[in-house]
Amino acid sequence: MTAPGQEDRPSDGAPTYHLGERDPAFIRLTLPVVRLYAQWYHRAEVRGIERMPATGGALLVGNHSGGMMPPDAPVLAGPLFDHFGVERAVFLLSHDIVFWTPFAWMLRKWGMMPASRANTALALRAGHLVFVFPGGDYDAFRPSWHSAKIDFGGRRGFVDAALAENVPIVPVVSIGGQETQLFLTRGESLARWSPFGSIVRSRLCPITAGFPLPLSVAGVNLPLPAKITTEVLAPIDLRRAFGARPDRDAIYEHVSRVMQEALDRLALERRFPILG
Repeated sequence: MTAPGQEDRPSDGAPTYHLGERDPAFIRLTLPVVRLYAQWYHRAEVRGIERMPATGGALLVGNHSGGMMPPDAPVLAGPLFDHFGVERAVFLLSHDIVFWTPFAWMLRKWGMMPASRANTALALRAGHLVFVFPGGDYDAFRPSWHSAKIDFGGRRGFVDAALAENVPIVPVVSIGGQETQLFLTRGESLARWSPFGSIVRSRLCPITAGFPLPLSVAGVNLPLPAKITTEVLAPIDLRRAFGARPDRDAIYEHVSRVMQEALDRLALERRFPILG
């Protein structure tokens, strides 16, 4: 989950992640567990993995779903590594709260790194894939009835990162994650009065309904086994598409529109909540 506001900071100093922390042997060892979770529990379907660039740096831009336990990255991991092998490194920009957990050492081995400009540039310059969710918590806690809506909250930092490193943007859309709980509200007004936001550096105090808690603040429920469908879209070469001096806002609107059109298509296929 991308840190709120972090992706739009002009500069954030030196990298706080070493690319060598990613451990292909550890990924091979634990990938069957991730694959079992995605394919058995979420009946994951991933389309268009062949559109992913085989070489060179690229910024994967996804919509974020599922609150505190988003299934987006686990669902994509199996097909991506089946296609390229674990040697094709992908790094996931994540909220700092992820690294406060006892599992932080494992997540870093998988390539999860704190969301920052410096870390993003480090991985892209080395020719790797970097996965970012521009909407971060704002997107992941959107109400369930907005499941099929692309909403980055106006955060445009991903455009700057792709332009700065001259890499393509690869849109990735997913549907089903907002059915893993009933997301009732982001709780933006409540966050002004709650200590939760300051503790986790968020302007939200979301309220959800699910299992085992009928009503939960911060969405601390187990995810329901909703079917997840993900589609990788065609890479966008920004300078080829928008010229030598691309307009930041035009790129943001284009990427959002392309993703919304694809998400609309996936939503039309969906017949029942959770079942898909």
